Amino acid sequence: MSSPKKPPIKFARRTSSGRIVSLSRDDDIDIGLASELTSTSSGGPNDYVNYTVLMPPTPDNQPYGATTTSSSTAANSRSTAASSKPDDLPRTASKLERKMSMMNSTKSLLLRSQTGDFDHNRWLFETKGTYGIGNAFWSQDAAGYDDDSGVPMSMSDFMDKPWKPLTRKIKIPAAILSPYRLLVLVRLVALFLFLSWRIQNPNEDAMWLWGLSIVCEVWFAFSWLLDQLPKLNPINRAADLAALRDKFESPSPGNPHGRSDLPGLDVFISTADPEKEPPLVTANTLLSILATEYPVEKLSVYISDDGAALLTFEAMAEASTFAEVWVPFCRKHSIEPRNPETYFAIRGDPTKNKKRPDFVKDRRWIKREYDEFKVRINGLPDSIRRRSDSINSRDELREKKMARDKGEEVDPSKIVKATWMADGTHWPGTWAAPSPDHSKGDHAGILQVMIKSPHFDPLYGAPGEHPFMDFTGIDIRLPMFVYVSREKRPGYDHNKKAGAMNALVRASAILSNGAFILNFDCDHYIYNSLAIREGMCYMMDRGGDRICYIQFPQRFEGIDPSDRYANHNTVFFDGNMRALDGLQGPMYVGTGCLFRRYALYGFNPPRANEYSGLYGQHKRAASDVPLGEEGEEAKPFAHHPDLDAPRRFGNSTMFTDSIAVAEFQGRPLADHPAVKNGRPPGALLVPRPPLDAPTVAEAVSVISCWYEDKTEWGQRIGWIYGSVTEDVVTGYRMHNRGWRSVYCITKRDAFRGTAPINLTDRLHQVLRWATGSVEIFFSRNNALLASPRLKFLQRIAYLNVGIYPFTSIFLVVYCMLPALSLFSGHFIVQSLNITFLVYLLLITVTLMLLSLLEVKWSGIALEEWWRNEQFWVIGGSSAHLAAVLQGLLKVVAGIEISFTLTSKSAGDDEEDIYADLYIIKWTSLFIPPLTIIVINLVAVVVGFSRTVYSEIPQWSKLLGGIFFSFWVLAHMYPFAKGLMGRRGRTPTIVYVWAGLVAITVSLLWISISPPDDSASQGSQS
Repeated sequence: MSSPKKPPIKFARRTSSGRIVSLSRDDDIDIGLASELTSTSSGGPNDYVNYTVLMPPTPDNQPYGATTTSSSTAANSRSTAASSKPDDLPRTASKLERKMSMMNSTKSLLLRSQTGDFDHNRWLFETKGTYGIGNAFWSQDAAGYDDDSGVPMSMSDFMDKPWKPLTRKIKIPAAILSPYRLLVLVRLVALFLFLSWRIQNPNEDAMWLWGLSIVCEVWFAFSWLLDQLPKLNPINRAADLAALRDKFESPSPGNPHGRSDLPGLDVFISTADPEKEPPLVTANTLLSILATEYPVEKLSVYISDDGAALLTFEAMAEASTFAEVWVPFCRKHSIEPRNPETYFAIRGDPTKNKKRPDFVKDRRWIKREYDEFKVRINGLPDSIRRRSDSINSRDELREKKMARDKGEEVDPSKIVKATWMADGTHWPGTWAAPSPDHSKGDHAGILQVMIKSPHFDPLYGAPGEHPFMDFTGIDIRLPMFVYVSREKRPGYDHNKKAGAMNALVRASAILSNGAFILNFDCDHYIYNSLAIREGMCYMMDRGGDRICYIQFPQRFEGIDPSDRYANHNTVFFDGNMRALDGLQGPMYVGTGCLFRRYALYGFNPPRANEYSGLYGQHKRAASDVPLGEEGEEAKPFAHHPDLDAPRRFGNSTMFTDSIAVAEFQGRPLADHPAVKNGRPPGALLVPRPPLDAPTVAEAVSVISCWYEDKTEWGQRIGWIYGSVTEDVVTGYRMHNRGWRSVYCITKRDAFRGTAPINLTDRLHQVLRWATGSVEIFFSRNNALLASPRLKFLQRIAYLNVGIYPFTSIFLVVYCMLPALSLFSGHFIVQSLNITFLVYLLLITVTLMLLSLLEVKWSGIALEEWWRNEQFWVIGGSSAHLAAVLQGLLKVVAGIEISFTLTSKSAGDDEEDIYADLYIIKWTSLFIPPLTIIVINLVAVVVGFSRTVYSEIPQWSKLLGGIFFSFWVLAHMYPFAKGLMGRRGRTPTIVYVWAGLVAITVSLLWISISPPDDSASQGSQS
């Protein structure tokens, strides 16, 4: 038996760091590859000592072609290795050898013989080593990582998700925004130079024409600057719905069942007249809200019927019944949108992305149910009338019989014709035949809980519970729904929509007290069921306690494809409002707005800033405002009255007690050190108490007409009174206290509604908005009187709101200048010289480039921008001018302004959904733009004729006048097209007005500038 083969010789060296690295001559390892061995600090490449080490015979460290050793050979080798000693190793290294794993358990820097790489897998296997601790790997034998209390830690302690923000800002790319700002500066300089040149070079031949043009152009430049400055910092935002779900609705040790920790939400729907606002439209809005994706037990819905109509009441009762099947159907099949009228009208495949096998059967059945629901709603007016007539006739016969038995005569005019409910009782609201205590301005307050508050725990459907649909595993609960009609009595100022909204604020505070309020017009519905959650991300995020409201953009349906009258208003909603979001926040525009209830109560934000300096460049933290009447003398002289704390809420202690609760529930979670003014997680998991009779009675008392007497409602608290545009004023007051707002643009439209496509209705709508702006300008809500908490550019934006209607005066004059130029044969400048044309070209080109960049960062289409420009001229020359006149009459003469409620009903032509577009309803607002069109057309003919038959034709002046006349006519084209109606059926009154204006202008000009006799005789000779 041969003796065992001598083990290979290994070489090792001690490095400068104290490690011992093994090397082998047999493996031909180039020691020059190791930088640490060849460094001068280690003594050069030969600075090592040799000793004997055995490499275990595994496949990883054997050279190619090596044969497998027998077990006996391996055992002998191990014994040989054990008996060998590194005799030539220095004595000082013996202690280090015992510590090094290289000698005992091969915890050395092992090298693969083939590649020279460190064999980490083998090292882990032989040494039972680990990667350490963390959320990627955790050894079960890991020790020494206990917490302070001695409790062993494990990998589960590392698996919690890190804190994530719920929202983030997305800045506009600098490649778009920087040129945009530069062009604004260039155009501003160009306007300044142009106006300076115009003033220094008057037209001596027509000073009156030159003077009018200079005044108008200076005002236009000022108006453009007011509109442009707030657009310098547009931003985009994004919300993280998954983070919201993880933070508020995920199971945790403190919330094992994963109940929702989101705050309560009260949704308001406002309506006033069932004839102009059809009950079916309101019912669809209600159904979309009841089916939205928000915790059922945290959601409450209120409708304000300011007309107190039984038709609206019974329509809402029918909608509540239909919601029992519609809402579970939407949850089961993830229906979008959840407005049944819109859902069933969508063109396309309804089965797209639907996976449940019973979807087609369920959809077919629910569609039939909805059709029957619509028939019942449409038949309600006739049903109420027949029921009331039947009961009134019976009562009339009874009274006549009783009078006949007494020998008395009955006066038919004194017989009361009441409106009766289905249960045979008098309707406490408005009757069809108005009578004392039962008219639109004189009726009792009504509060009816149509759907009671749901149970705190989910209520799932069971098999066979419904005869036609299977709701197994589907939560069939419905949110609480309350019908409210505030009390009205003669002699009280009920303050229109603002007063109705404040009544809802008080009633909802008593019944549900949601920390947030979302308000809708009756024709606006939820198009995206997750939109409310997206808005809640901003309120619940870090710093969300400083946000007073979340404004969603308004999107409209049923508008003609060409958008003739700019009804979509995308330039405002996607341009101006997005830009304001980069300042202090967008304005409140009336509907689709998520409010913080505490901010509506008139309180200041928890942290606010004040801005000082010429343009607000100095920023400092705002000081606290003293509360109570004791601090009146301590207030600084420059203290703004809007910063005072509200004190007079009314005599309801239940309401005042609810204020602190709403403020606490609206705070974000205190789950991060950076979150200030937060609440602990799990604080809102407690179910709210059920409603009882005293609570409902208190809610009825706070909607009485006398409750606001000697209070601050409408002055500092709630929706602000005194303007037909109460929405803008309410938002301005909040910003003036230092609150911020956020503009929430969702990927899928959040809400949708209807807009008037008829020219008359559209102009009356614009008239109402402009009238409110004039009222703002002449009131204490003028931005010039704002507090130092309003940012400079935000102040400019609000100042523009009050000033823009006055541009109509200069716009009408400027639209007449081309005609006056053509009539007189003069132009606004002495001649069309090169300087004027260069300035004109520069101003026009910069405007075009600015428009293109604005289209780029706002996402609007170029055609939409042009439609907005056209309607700005149409509305500015008609509705805005009338608004200025009405505002001046109210301020000077005290004449109250009345506005027409915008109709939400469609035309009678059911075959054409755009039938309203062609309906022409004459209004006095048509007169100014019609006059401008006719005068410019007549002027073009007169100017062309004069130039052609003139001895010395002034073609440059003619071309200048015709160019500007066509500029005016191009902007007026949608108005002229609207007057023509469908297929050119223009009303006779249009021809009468056009002819009358044309004849009057011609005779007037002949009287002002009669023909020259000498010139006419010279031409005859």
